[in-house]
Amino acid sequence: MSMDYPPVAFHFGVSLDGNGASDASFQEISGIKVEFSNEEVVEGGQNQFVHRLPTQAKYANLVLKRGVVVTTSPLADWVSRTLASYLTRPIELRQLMVTLKNAQHDPLITWTFVNAYPVRWEISPLNAMESTILTETMELAYHYFERSVIDRRPSQPTSPPRPTVADLQAGIARLRKVKV
Repeated sequence: MSMDYPPVAFHFGVSLDGNGASDASFQEISGIKVEFSNEEVVEGGQNQFVHRLPTQAKYANLVLKRGVVVTTSPLADWVSRTLASYLTRPIELRQLMVTLKNAQHDPLITWTFVNAYPVRWEISPLNAMESTILTETMELAYHYFERSVIDRRPSQPTSPPRPTVADLQAGIARLRKVKV
């Protein structure tokens, strides 16, 4: 059994457009979800069941939560530009990647969210009566996601090359010399 099984859910990174560099640390990511809706079709004369036919896939919004970042963040800049435009400019669709990592920081699974765009950005309440960290929540809609598992198993050893007819004949000749 692999040392990565089962993987932990707390070591992950987020990057824009597959550049590989993670954009700050997130404390929580949710919304990696897809489901089919069903349409029920009643068949005349069939009283035992109702046909349930799948319709289109429905994807949940991706929700990213982290402590507020006080340095430059390409993700926060994109979210800010998009939501501050009030739809006066075309929305810039981006690819967002969430990568689950193992203890050695190697990627295990990558989810690529295709044609993502921000729909909500929220800052936690500022409250002088509590000693909590200021957090921001970014919510993104997307068309669909693709899941890629990175196989880190060692490759199977290759078998030695098969002997040629000449190799077999030479081996037989050597055996005949030994018997004499």
